[in-house]
Amino acid sequence: MKIVSIVGKKNTGKTSLTVKVIEELTRRGYNVASIKHSHHSIEMDKENTDTWKHKQAGANLVVGVGSTTFFNSRTEMDLNRILFLIKHMDNFDFVVIEGYKRYNYPKIITSPDVRDEYTICEVDSFTIDEKGISELADLIEQKGHDIIDTLFANNCGYNDGKVIASEIRNGNLTVDELDSVQSYLSINGHVVGLNRFVSDFLKQSVVGVINTLNLKDYGVDNIGKVELIIPDKTDSCPIKADCRILINGKNLIINTFTKNIVSNSIKGMVNAIKTEPDVKIIDIEISNIENELIDANITLKTNNHNVEINEFTQGILKETTYAIVNSLKVDEEIKQIKITVEE
Repeated sequence: MKIVSIVGKKNTGKTSLTVKVIEELTRRGYNVASIKHSHHSIEMDKENTDTWKHKQAGANLVVGVGSTTFFNSRTEMDLNRILFLIKHMDNFDFVVIEGYKRYNYPKIITSPDVRDEYTICEVDSFTIDEKGISELADLIEQKGHDIIDTLFANNCGYNDGKVIASEIRNGNLTVDELDSVQSYLSINGHVVGLNRFVSDFLKQSVVGVINTLNLKDYGVDNIGKVELIIPDKTDSCPIKADCRILINGKNLIINTFTKNIVSNSIKGMVNAIKTEPDVKIIDIEISNIENELIDANITLKTNNHNVEINEFTQGILKETTYAIVNSLKVDEEIKQIKITVEE
């Protein structure tokens, strides 16, 4: 998803330029979303309509659904929160923002007095012609980028979203050169950056669990876009533990960062099974991994005691553990996995 904002003083043609840009991007076949920011209250429904009455009654969020769908929230949301929610709604190629001049996204300005380091072009919206709009769309394709904190490009030496965004605006880096992010995370309404390894790790782990579910009972034939919400007041805390991974009997060398991720994932799974209180040592072994993971054997020990687990739980542990290891990009075919986590 590429984001660009159109900003300028009042009566400088921001809306007309925004409309022309949306039309051109849509003409090119892109899926486009837009955001309009105003310093004044924006009412999506008229006085005495049913949705207006709902809001007057005290609802903090009103959703109107008919031939169209709209959301009317009583509070103003942070821009990054809105952008994250847009990701949930559809696979948009571009988000064109009218306003929000204080944010650090690529800006097309319609008046010189709003120019800053994020400006990529200044436009006279009243005189720009079709050729100019086409060239402007080309520029947006080149310099638009995703939510700042989701940008990672370790393959070319950058791991700071603000620096990466600056390099894209300056033409030193393209979006195609960025790491492929497989999942996105928001905690308490704040977007949390995930590099390629962590995003892939989360994706593999979550999809591993989902693969054990009877999805067709819920009308799901194939796993596509996955949306997961964990409600507030979670009581889990990160652990510091030693983690050893053996693949086909050989020790897998991993750094401390990866050890912490694997340890917390394994400990979280075992805690969910509620084997026994105060688990200090966890041993998971999956053997005889052939074409079908479901036919592999699995054993689980906590504090050196064998744990009896039913077929469903076995399936979850096998799928998730295999997904975790698979995200580590093991070079050989995986036939046996043994993981020990010890606090």
